[in-house]
Amino acid sequence: MILTDTIAAIATPIGEGGLAVIRLSGNEALQIADRCFVPVGKSSAKPSAAASHTIQYGKIVKHGETIDEVLVAVMRAPRTFTREDVVEITCHGGLLPAKLVLDTVLENGARLAEPGEFTKRAFLSGRIDLAQAEAVADLIHARTELALTAANEQLAGKLSQRINQLRDEMMIVLAHVEAHIDFPDEDISPNTKEQLLQRLDRSVAFMDELLRNASEGQILRRGIRAAIIGRPNAGKSSLLNQLLGHDRAIVSAIAGTTRDTIEETANIRGIPVVFVDTAGLREATDEIEVEGIRRSRASVQKAELILHVFDASEPISATDELYLREFIGKKRILIRNKTDLPTQLSLPDQETIVDVSCTTNAGVETLKDTIKEAVWSGEIKAEMLQVMINSRHADALNRGRSGTQRTIDALRANETLELAAMDLRIAVNAIGEIVGKTSNEDLLDSIFSQFCLGK
Repeated sequence: MILTDTIAAIATPIGEGGLAVIRLSGNEALQIADRCFVPVGKSSAKPSAAASHTIQYGKIVKHGETIDEVLVAVMRAPRTFTREDVVEITCHGGLLPAKLVLDTVLENGARLAEPGEFTKRAFLSGRIDLAQAEAVADLIHARTELALTAANEQLAGKLSQRINQLRDEMMIVLAHVEAHIDFPDEDISPNTKEQLLQRLDRSVAFMDELLRNASEGQILRRGIRAAIIGRPNAGKSSLLNQLLGHDRAIVSAIAGTTRDTIEETANIRGIPVVFVDTAGLREATDEIEVEGIRRSRASVQKAELILHVFDASEPISATDELYLREFIGKKRILIRNKTDLPTQLSLPDQETIVDVSCTTNAGVETLKDTIKEAVWSGEIKAEMLQVMINSRHADALNRGRSGTQRTIDALRANETLELAAMDLRIAVNAIGEIVGKTSNEDLLDSIFSQFCLGK
């Protein structure tokens, strides 16, 4: 990445809309905007002549022809997201106006931004650290209020603050150990060694605390997949519609209406759940149904949770018993649907069972509670949302914990201080990766490539 370049991209979603925003950032942002912006009215000015954090009204012109009527926001360094000069051009929404404005900006000297390059520049300029940069992506992709809260807490630096405190504690120990390596005639006194070990024990305990919440963090960020399975006409599609709160799947009294998998995300007690409505499980009668059932089985394999739907108005069948045995190893909830009719169905008592009626909506709220309890144990507390780590953080913490524990073992066994220092240095570097104090270009490319172009 060449930070002296001025970059530009469309910062709003592609498609028809009321407005679109084209963002520029870099040393030449004001001058490039000058070349294509014509102010309209006595109070408007060219971007380079405008005061910081003001909006100018005018039009974008290309080869003497007006492209669009726009508002231009001028933000001068360092009080910007990237700590560079930033110009944001707001034009009419739609594919063509935004594209033509962007083309004009590029023609006048800007370079098309890479995915996540604006946020990457914010990180490289010290505006945010790496954990906060990741929180920007989490904020954009949040699908529930809890996920949004967790992302905002991370963006505010709550996780970074705790990680920096952890790293500082470990650095103090490392400094003591390396000082004694430099002066080998002075052994570490028993009292000093015990104090250092206590610091490292506290560090391991804190890392364990963060790692305990790792799976919850993943659930909030990406959600869980829940496959809805069962015999044809058991009410799988009706159940999906009830959980979503609107009609998404076709419901019919004709068995086998669903021939393919249908995916839709819902907010279930603050947790994003991707429900997958599958084709009814039975012996297929044609090629289309064969493929539908194959996809159903594939969805079940990928799912973290199974919602196995039964028709409570009928006795359990051999097919029901077959699939009960087949999916016994998966986390699942057995759902007796059609409980508004006389019940003839009996299910194994040791299983988690919820009674519902998709006709009357009875039991659906209980089912939502049960789904949440199946994937998230206990209450979702506010303080937990402050330190929701992702898989990259968990990997770094695991490496940091292993190195710290090896250091503790080496110090207790009176092994050479060089070995203890080497392991602790590895641990400190691993912890530093979380906030970007130790990082390489490949790691940064991997993280920021997941962002959209305008971010």
